[in-house]
Amino acid sequence: MTPHVPPIGEDDLLAYVDERLDATRRAHVEAYLEANEEMRGRVEADRRHRAALRAALQPVVDEPVPARLRIANIRAARAAHHGRAMRGIAAALALVITGAAGGFFARSVLPAATPSGATVTDTAPPAMRVARAANSAFHTYVVEVAHPVEVDASHEAHLIGWLSKRLGRPLAAPDLSAFGYRLMGGRLLPAGEGAAAQLMYDNASGQRLTLYIQAMRGTETAFRFAHENGAGTFAWIDQGFGFAVTGTESRARLLPIAEAVYHALEGRSGATREG
Repeated sequence: MTPHVPPIGEDDLLAYVDERLDATRRAHVEAYLEANEEMRGRVEADRRHRAALRAALQPVVDEPVPARLRIANIRAARAAHHGRAMRGIAAALALVITGAAGGFFARSVLPAATPSGATVTDTAPPAMRVARAANSAFHTYVVEVAHPVEVDASHEAHLIGWLSKRLGRPLAAPDLSAFGYRLMGGRLLPAGEGAAAQLMYDNASGQRLTLYIQAMRGTETAFRFAHENGAGTFAWIDQGFGFAVTGTESRARLLPIAEAVYHALEGRSGATREG
């Protein structure tokens, strides 16, 4: 009797790209890709992107970890001073650890993707609660044709000023043109007892992604990743706010966008893009 072969899913394809499959499962995936030309092209593109990322990070991986980035020193510094500089160092440490672990994603920093339909309760880490809320908002509004945003990008200064006032934090709309995305606009969303902001972007092919921001207690400066209903979300907590970037791009393509958003928001001292 021919043994049953479990169907090939997204996790199998991601594990194949990351070279984490055993020989038997890898053979099944390769047979699947051989019969599916479109999926084979997507996986080959992901593997090329992964190789480029590893090549770009290799010089950093080969360098000794500076003393200021050692975990013990960072913990001592954070205990003495909880300022913005230490949060930036902790985020840098997360990225260094990720690159050194291979495959660019350290499973100890970025947990496995949240299965479709899984429940993230209030006991989940703050960043994962932000990711779930952002993913839900993404699916609610990304399908809208007539009203995907409340205020469009032609009124960006008004939009950013309004959202900043409602959230009690100076916001900015990061420039994602380097990734082919332009700002469409944004909206205000309910978030528990407060409010959240959603900025929406699209590219030339009509593909959309969102940036979600809400007040959130916690100190998780490392990225968390969740995948649900066909969309991935990178989320993190910084300075009392949760941030999340959500889109249908692959995890490998979405990470550089999330990094760019993090640096754009972290690098501004509260100035918005008004004027």
